[in-house]
Amino acid sequence: MANSPLEIFYTKFLDLPVAVQVGGLAIAKPLLLWVNDGLMAIFFMLVGLEVKRAVVAGELSSVSNAALPVIAALGGMTGPALVYLACNWGDAEALRGWAIPTATDIAFALGVLALLGSQAPPSLKIFLLALAIIDDLAAIIIIAVFYTAELSLTALILAGIGVAGLVVLNLLGVSHRATYILVGVGIWVCVLKSGIHATLAGVIVGVAVPHDAADGSSPAHDIENALHPWVAFGVLPTFAFANAGLALTDIGLSDLLHPIQLGIGLGLFIGKQLGVVASIWLATRIGLATLPEGTDWCHIYGVALLTGTGFTMSLFMGTLAFPAEAYDADVRVSVLLASVTSAICGYLVLRRASARRFA
Repeated sequence: MANSPLEIFYTKFLDLPVAVQVGGLAIAKPLLLWVNDGLMAIFFMLVGLEVKRAVVAGELSSVSNAALPVIAALGGMTGPALVYLACNWGDAEALRGWAIPTATDIAFALGVLALLGSQAPPSLKIFLLALAIIDDLAAIIIIAVFYTAELSLTALILAGIGVAGLVVLNLLGVSHRATYILVGVGIWVCVLKSGIHATLAGVIVGVAVPHDAADGSSPAHDIENALHPWVAFGVLPTFAFANAGLALTDIGLSDLLHPIQLGIGLGLFIGKQLGVVASIWLATRIGLATLPEGTDWCHIYGVALLTGTGFTMSLFMGTLAFPAEAYDADVRVSVLLASVTSAICGYLVLRRASARRFA
């Protein structure tokens, strides 16, 4: 649509003003920001639920299980950041984008691995899931620390009261899901007005939902299962549709060689794989961790390539790092090219590793 006669309708649709007002409280934003601030809060709520499940009863529930994906995620953040900084050193404005190539799109990375079906070792899928969850959690911390505007103390206090309310609900053993969602909406409004990015409210609510209730149910598990199809088939495709519209008419080779594009593209494709592989090699070398069962270094390299599939997460970081006009020109093309290249190369390497495993 962005490269067709429908482009004007695409742009006007995303710029459509949408307002919600209750008394003196009004939230008025173009449709694009409702997608980025509202729908993505639902995605990050799912991330919060996944983090809680992984820590309480999943892949991150023990130190031995968590060691390798934590180390790999840290390396997968450091490598791309260093590559970006090297490409843009001395340009203070461009350095705002250092976090863009550090993110991994958990849905698309796992989707590429799923194409291998039963040929991929089960332990490899668990490893990639844990790594991507930690990666997203780190992205949340980066957003809170580095991409926060001027703060409203009143809104922050109200958000804090909402968080305290979630804690009280937990202590009282309340397991009704709607209660947490209702309080969560209030926290989202307060965080939105506070200057901190509103998606952080989603994480807070996700982590606050109890994993185990007194009646034997699991509210967190139930909400996670309910949200998965909505996020996979609604939130992420809508975000991609709204943010990936790249007009190709004015893009030439010189644009791709701009330091920002180089930093993002090389960060995702080169920095990610080098950071993940180097950190895993070091961890196994000094005895901090071992490779997942049934895998070899070819599998690890394939997964390292898949972590360069930044797509929606990197696009989202780009919306926070740069104003819209710079974002259009400097971020989308490099994120899309690097993500597609990483996904294809990762799939080919993993397919070769799997074929060798079953040979």
